[in-house]
Amino acid sequence: MKVRNNSVECLNLAELPSRRSSDFKEDASTWKASEDGKIVNNQPSRVMDDRNGAGPMGGYIAKITNDAREEEMEDNMQQVSTMIGNLRNMAIDMGSEMESQNRQLDRINLKAESNKTRITSANQRASKLLKD
Repeated sequence: MKVRNNSVECLNLAELPSRRSSDFKEDASTWKASEDGKIVNNQPSRVMDDRNGAGPMGGYIAKITNDAREEEMEDNMQQVSTMIGNLRNMAIDMGSEMESQNRQLDRINLKAESNKTRITSANQRASKLLKD
């Protein structure tokens, strides 16, 4: 094994332009500086869908005796309807957040694959240098 006087070349910290690997092609979409590290100034807005969330206009309970019990049942049904609407909106918000995080995970995975390729290439070059 030859002893190298140039420690930079031996450690492969900086490559000479003539020795750069030409087989590695970086995907430009992997390293999007505009999307990574953005500062969040406010919370994401709610995504509204086209479905109608309003309850029945005539009420939930058919009025037969028109007494306090029927009014209480109607009020209870209104509250249940409001709670279900809130749950629905929370589910929509969670779905939007999951989609956003899935896109972010996809970008992270692309970067990891790119780094893996670069590390493999660097290891091969280092092995080749050590064999010489």
